Amino acid sequence: MPCVGDWLNNPLSIVQGFFAQNVPNSDWEKKVTEYFKEKLKENNATNWVPSLNDVPVHYLKPNSLVKFRCMVQDMFDPEFYMAVYETVDPNTNARVLHFGKYRDVAECGFHAYISASQARVSPSTSYTPSRHKRSYEEDEDMDLHPSKQKEQHMGGGGDIHGCVEPKRLETEAPAAHHLISPNCSPPLDLNFPLPGEKGPACLVKVYESWESFKVNDVLQVYGVLSVDPVLSLVNSEERDSSALDPMECMDTAEEQRVHSPPASLVPRIHVILAHKLQHINPLLPACLKEEESKTFVSNFMSELSPVRAELLGFLTHALLGDSLAAEYLILHLISTVYARRDVLPLGKFTVNLSGCPRNSIFTEHIYRIIQQLVPASHRLQMTIENMNHSRFIPHKDYAANRLVTGVLQLASNTSLVLDETQLEQGQLDTTGVHNVTALGNLITWQKVDYDFSYHRMEFPCNINVLITSEGRSLLPSDCQVHLQPQLIPPNMEEYMSSLLTAVLPSVLNKFRIYLSLLRLLDYSISDEVTKAVEEDFVEMRKNDPESITADDLHKTLLVARFLSLSAGQTTLSRERWLRAKQLEAQRKARLQQQKCVNGNEL
Repeated sequence: MPCVGDWLNNPLSIVQGFFAQNVPNSDWEKKVTEYFKEKLKENNATNWVPSLNDVPVHYLKPNSLVKFRCMVQDMFDPEFYMAVYETVDPNTNARVLHFGKYRDVAECGFHAYISASQARVSPSTSYTPSRHKRSYEEDEDMDLHPSKQKEQHMGGGGDIHGCVEPKRLETEAPAAHHLISPNCSPPLDLNFPLPGEKGPACLVKVYESWESFKVNDVLQVYGVLSVDPVLSLVNSEERDSSALDPMECMDTAEEQRVHSPPASLVPRIHVILAHKLQHINPLLPACLKEEESKTFVSNFMSELSPVRAELLGFLTHALLGDSLAAEYLILHLISTVYARRDVLPLGKFTVNLSGCPRNSIFTEHIYRIIQQLVPASHRLQMTIENMNHSRFIPHKDYAANRLVTGVLQLASNTSLVLDETQLEQGQLDTTGVHNVTALGNLITWQKVDYDFSYHRMEFPCNINVLITSEGRSLLPSDCQVHLQPQLIPPNMEEYMSSLLTAVLPSVLNKFRIYLSLLRLLDYSISDEVTKAVEEDFVEMRKNDPESITADDLHKTLLVARFLSLSAGQTTLSRERWLRAKQLEAQRKARLQQQKCVNGNEL
């Protein structure tokens, strides 16, 4: 058991210790993983590890341990690496075994040469930083092909022999806009799903259990940071040699350029530990099942009622005094897809907030407020220009062998605000029609059909969609709430801006915890309440058989679910069921009233 070496600043020294003690057995790899797992369990140890999301890469020590929160944006083909290799000193014939895991560049003395003794292969994936303001298809036909990168910059050596095993999953996380690479004439596209995205882009190389990760999963990874400038030189030489002799390399120049960007712009992380994130709110414990986390949840639940009341008041002011719309906005913000029955996603609650002023100031500020309450969000202005020219659906670029992202490649539980008040008269072209169809599929089925040229592949998602519009939205929704302002401020900009500045940061943090925590709670309905609801529905059908349908029952049950959860109750009570019926009656009456006023469809 190694006791010397800084596991944070020099994790490879720890790995070397286990390797030296256990070679030629392969147990050392498991021991390395267990060692770092135990280290990170120590008090606040995860906080000691520098985060690539928060610290610029040039401030981080190369080959140090870093953490990175990211979404799997693409998964590259597997690549070969040498698990174990031997260096030979030509003067003394001294032979030394080295490990190739967690490294991009082999360790070799100035005069020594390499005799490879073991090769493995590992898959590659492309990671995007998770959209977190206080901080996303897997091409199943992954053909394994050897990578020559290591051979070229390690010099000539012996024949590769021994076992060939799978190695690492390489993933890419975009970080800046289009940056100019010194090795490429065209700009380097970091493939961010959203325009104007900022953050670190990374190629994350996963050695174990990559099969458990999927595109759009949000992960927390701990691994060795690799920013060796030799990588840029080697990749440049590979491109030059393949240009001179196309048979020298199976990869196209475009594929090499995309898959091997300069390490200074797109650093590599060699993963030691990785896990899927239950949520991305830093104010909540990472895992709510641990004992300490249960105490945190219990303490917060004890003060839930005043937090809900404050949040309701805050959103009522934001919605110009409309408390009913504020109630439904809370229910929308805590909604989540909790299960799927065949193709039907259960728990989605898309709200169409109609009656919004045709004023971009109002809808923009509503989005800014939501942006401050949830960990991940995006506002999409539904202008004819955006519909016709934006790329919503990710598609496969076979020339570069990568998945080109789109606006709808979003992490789970992202809040997507569709601003329909910006929509004007105009003609949708083919792209625009496809984009509107994609939005409809996202809302109705919570899925996005990625384009693979020869076929489309469904990717399930869990996106909270809020539609702001003047009249009824042209898009489908689960619930339409017509806004009835109780006050019209003389200066909308000033009024909306003052709302956020008036809220204390501590209160804002309570709102953030409230909305994230309630999404994670389990919920059930007892047999007794189920029977009472069924009887109540039969009575409702007797009294009004024309307007009460099975869809109304489903919608009211959904409102009752989120209403119960919003009060911290994990089971439906008679009181909450009656309150849900009351809210639905008020909402429908308001829509009927609006229909009588202007004759619009509901």
